[in-house]
Amino acid sequence: MRYPYSEIEKKWQDYWEKNQIFKTDFSQTENKLYCLVMFIYPSGSNLHCGHWYNYGPTDSWARFKKLKGFNIFEPIGYDAFGLPAENYAIKTGVHPYDSTMQNIDAIREQLKKMGCMYDLSAELMTCVPEYYKWNQWLFIQLYKKGLAYRKKAPVNWCTSCRTVLANEQVLSDGNCERCGSEVIQKNLTQWFFKITDYTEELLQGLETINWPNKTKSMQRNWIGKSLGAEITFNVEGSDEKISVFTTRPDTLFGATYVVLAPEHPLVDKLTTEDNKKSVENYRDSIKSLTEIERTSTTKEKTGVPIGSFAINPANGEKIPIWISDYTLLTYGTGCVMAVPGQDERDWEFSTKFKLPKIRTVQPPDDFEGEAYLADGPAINSDFLNGLYVDDSKKKIIEWLEENGTGKKTVKYRLRDWLISRQRYWGTPIPIIYCPDCGEVLVNEENLPVELPYNVKFNSEGISPLISSEEFVNVKCPKCGKDAKREVDTMDTFVDSSWYYLRYFNPHLDTAPIDKEIANNWIPVDRYVGGAEHSTLHLLYSRFIHKFLRDIGLVNSDEPFKNLIHQGIITNNGVKMSKSKGNVVNPDDFILKYGSDVFRLYLMFMGPYEMGGDWSDKGITGTERFVQRTYDLFINNKNVLSNCELKDNFTIDSLNEFEKSVYKKVNQTIKKYETEIDAFRFNTAIASLMELLNEITKNFKNCSNEIKVYTLSRFSVLVSPVAPHLGEECWSLIGNKKSLMESPLWFTPDKNALIEDTVNIAIQVNGKLRSTLEVVANSEQNEVKELVFKDKKVSKHTAGKEIIKEIFVKNRIYNIVVK
Repeated sequence: MRYPYSEIEKKWQDYWEKNQIFKTDFSQTENKLYCLVMFIYPSGSNLHCGHWYNYGPTDSWARFKKLKGFNIFEPIGYDAFGLPAENYAIKTGVHPYDSTMQNIDAIREQLKKMGCMYDLSAELMTCVPEYYKWNQWLFIQLYKKGLAYRKKAPVNWCTSCRTVLANEQVLSDGNCERCGSEVIQKNLTQWFFKITDYTEELLQGLETINWPNKTKSMQRNWIGKSLGAEITFNVEGSDEKISVFTTRPDTLFGATYVVLAPEHPLVDKLTTEDNKKSVENYRDSIKSLTEIERTSTTKEKTGVPIGSFAINPANGEKIPIWISDYTLLTYGTGCVMAVPGQDERDWEFSTKFKLPKIRTVQPPDDFEGEAYLADGPAINSDFLNGLYVDDSKKKIIEWLEENGTGKKTVKYRLRDWLISRQRYWGTPIPIIYCPDCGEVLVNEENLPVELPYNVKFNSEGISPLISSEEFVNVKCPKCGKDAKREVDTMDTFVDSSWYYLRYFNPHLDTAPIDKEIANNWIPVDRYVGGAEHSTLHLLYSRFIHKFLRDIGLVNSDEPFKNLIHQGIITNNGVKMSKSKGNVVNPDDFILKYGSDVFRLYLMFMGPYEMGGDWSDKGITGTERFVQRTYDLFINNKNVLSNCELKDNFTIDSLNEFEKSVYKKVNQTIKKYETEIDAFRFNTAIASLMELLNEITKNFKNCSNEIKVYTLSRFSVLVSPVAPHLGEECWSLIGNKKSLMESPLWFTPDKNALIEDTVNIAIQVNGKLRSTLEVVANSEQNEVKELVFKDKKVSKHTAGKEIIKEIFVKNRIYNIVVK
């Protein structure tokens, strides 16, 4: 009989929904487990394979934990604001609200067909006022604490999307991450969140969470903590002073010139009349470059002198002041002291412009490079000579502080979070501009500031909200005079920075989160999503979580206790993406094979963290596994009615066939537990396939008691990875309640885990030298390692050439040497 997947899958989906099997009881916290996937961006009408690869396996892990007795909370929602919907509106005239809601309806149905155990009563979407009201409330709290502010700053501007991008959204080639278009620099007045107030805590908190090391390293590098010194350089003939931050103060005697960022305010003050034209031309030539382009190590070094000179505080030498695009106003002090002898970038620059080079660290005799970056004794450095780098740093800092020309300093690369976006489809910023009162917060009782529906969409780089006079023109909350609203909207990463807290009560209208529940269920126990969010969403969420803790809304330091990144599913080597038009629609495969087969196939493709290139060539193999499993249970239908389910058997009481099945069942339970708990789904499923082969081979020679024992356990093992099939198998053998309704897990029999052993004779040139006890039926590569560790054997093989190794399974290992 063919497995009727359409009928069975709908049957169990309807049963789970009707009986609210997956609704979480938040009052039961003793064995709580919050499992969460990064929520969906509904920019298209369908989920693609990449979504399935994230959601399906994670749900399988959550189901496994539910069977093990955990009280699972597994919600899902929609990250519904964003630029693609707005660009679609500009292109087609379809309003972002309409297209987004239509997409959400379609995706919701797909999610149900996946068979995931989402608590749909907790569903949320960020584009409705009941959610984004609390984004605005969050902005107000940050503003009141001095952590939301407005300033003019150079920003990344996408020439196609016509909006500001965060540094993280600009590719290494200087183009937009989403559309691939050129990104230029613009000076705009923007809103920022002061994430830098939490820099050190964000850094230290990485030591407390179980995240992939690569992700934590990326955050450490993005935060960019640098220990060094801030040194003051006087300017010849001027009262101005130049402050320089360096991580290598020990090289101060080798500083032969100073480089200011072209935007540095001192440039205008210190540029001589003769140099003004060249400085102006240089500034014009680099104004379109992004920070990523400016700091590229492969880019040719450019710059011009400004005509003034600084005084090196260590030796009183007069050194020229230059400007160059590789120095950024937003990092350190916007000025660097150049030490070509100990810095590759400075060496390259000084070589091009024929500037002096002085080594301050002695390279080894065989060093043939240019700038020397390693440790060594100080040279050409007066009182530092002979000291190695660490000691030299300490001594020069002491000297700088004693002489009032510098101090020990810590700097960070992390910049404040720019949240302003010149677009419509996002959260309105709750600020009103009054001619008399300046910037004024919207009163909390007047939240939400709702997005107007009727606006004119454009691609001119200004917010469409400007076109709504009803929205823009308001009265000042303080003085009552005519005023105007802020027309920029918030970065969508604000939406996702706290959504995991809203799931507990998404319709709460008196507070952003249900504090009592959140404090019992946060942090998230297992969070799964893409590694591309390492320095965006994951960093911003940690910042907002810490802020919410500081204002008393949560009682934990971190939002996500354990983090896993799924691999990327590619199509012909390219990441699957709606924007690239190369997605594979899972619906086609579900129609042909069913949801469980598709889920199994994705998990069986390979290691979860690796992902892979899409191919459906192997899907028939998982279809056969499902069909064979269904046939096995159909052929043993209602087997529970014939005998009672036993906990364990005495192995000696079983015949040869029963013993083989019994051992394999228990070995599989143990292996499966280990593999699926570690997100090694491919090997967990492989163990089920091996077990099915063992059962099929021996079942006709097994008693009903062994059949009941085996099939009960096999259906439970199948249930997490093929949830509809697992429920049906559990029902077919005679169980009256749904497995998910009354979850259980079987503990393996320890006695069945003991492997049979045999003694193998170890020979060298045909003479018996030792015997080894090994697991029966071990392969040669498993036995070989033990053989050559045996001292009795090594005594006869050491220093000799091994000609041949002869292995007879379970009997002999013969080594031929000369």
